[in-house]
Amino acid sequence: MGRIIHFEIHVDDMERAKSFYGEVFGWRFEDWSEFAGMPYFGAVTGDEKEPGINGALMQRQSAPPEVNQAVNAYACTMGVEDYDSIEAKILDQGGKVAMPKSALPGMAWQGYYIDTEGNIFGIHQPDENAK
Repeated sequence: MGRIIHFEIHVDDMERAKSFYGEVFGWRFEDWSEFAGMPYFGAVTGDEKEPGINGALMQRQSAPPEVNQAVNAYACTMGVEDYDSIEAKILDQGGKVAMPKSALPGMAWQGYYIDTEGNIFGIHQPDENAK
């Protein structure tokens, strides 16, 4: 089975991206640049005993995505407990709304954002009462 075990977010400004993801989601970072041969920071996204995966921020190797271009990668979605407070943090840290909060009726609240590096990601708050 091809289960996802790692992700990489391509970034232009490593410190800015580490600050964004650290402040918004509480991620920790480990410098793995020596192994990768480029600026590359492992992202610890949560407790190993909880569902989820860890990943990395890596130095972008080409031009950043253009505004309004189609997504040309996987969009990662982070599970959150309080959608509105996380959205406020995203916007406070320089992120932008790509697709506003909407209900997945009877399941969750979902929305998509653009990080400080031009990448799209989602947030998802389970809620059986979403409509």
